[in-house]
Amino acid sequence: MVEAVLIDLFSLPANLQNEIQALLHNTLENTEECSSIPAPFVYVMCCQRQGSERNSEQASLLPALRDFQNLKKKLEVVCALTTAAALYTIKQRLDEKDLSIIKVILPTLRKDLMKVYIDHLFTAVYQFEFEDLQVASDCENLQIAESRSEEQTLPTQDVALIQNEIQIYLESLPSLKGELTILRSSLIPDDIFLHGFTTRTGGISYIPTLSSCNLFSSSKRRDPQAVVKENLRRLANAAGFNPETFHRVKIDHANAVCVMGKTEPDSYDGIVTNQKGVTIAAPGADCIPVLFADPVRKACGAAHSG
Repeated sequence: MVEAVLIDLFSLPANLQNEIQALLHNTLENTEECSSIPAPFVYVMCCQRQGSERNSEQASLLPALRDFQNLKKKLEVVCALTTAAALYTIKQRLDEKDLSIIKVILPTLRKDLMKVYIDHLFTAVYQFEFEDLQVASDCENLQIAESRSEEQTLPTQDVALIQNEIQIYLESLPSLKGELTILRSSLIPDDIFLHGFTTRTGGISYIPTLSSCNLFSSSKRRDPQAVVKENLRRLANAAGFNPETFHRVKIDHANAVCVMGKTEPDSYDGIVTNQKGVTIAAPGADCIPVLFADPVRKACGAAHSG
């Protein structure tokens, strides 16, 4: 059962305003008639043009929205400068309402592109189905303009550009719950071991149970890997380590330990090393993370003590 509908108008050019209004009206009409529930949540995603006001972008679509009283309280227009920004805003709305089953109605040329964005901004918690945006027979010029617009913006298959756009957007988000805080122990010598314990502040994870400095991603959670990666980048900047040499235990709630430089077990709750320039870590929630430091051998360890 579809819980929400996302209508992607992002690539449609603003100079065809009448055609876009007609297209949106027809799409909403079909959504209202064919939906498996009386009034699904509907999000209309459109591009906020450089130098334009967001409210004026939304107002331009109002004529197409006025006839849908059943959807009125569950319909929102989301305008943003990039697809990443618009889609992430919609993700926040979905998470606020605990919605997971989404139908995406979009131009055919946008489908492969949208799937890449979804792969990076969502997890397996969500289920997506796709439907082609039906272009009316009297809107042939819209279809031509749509194709040209796609060529001028992002190449459909260029995953690297999409990843970069997502990264830039996530880096621009403000920290939640306050500044990033690192607690340090007076028992571990600072001149030998860079160390610390994170708190739950300073990241961008808005899910209440994970906020805000979540450093663990899972297919069973709503926090995607891209957000966790951004949290780790912020932590690395604050603590002074390289996130590319970050190693975290692979929790099994058992007693296996990984010694860096030797064969890595499939799962382990402890990790030790005497290598320079690497960062090791263990997560903690109801289970306590423990750090070990040997200043004589200049070796250290981290354990998830569950």
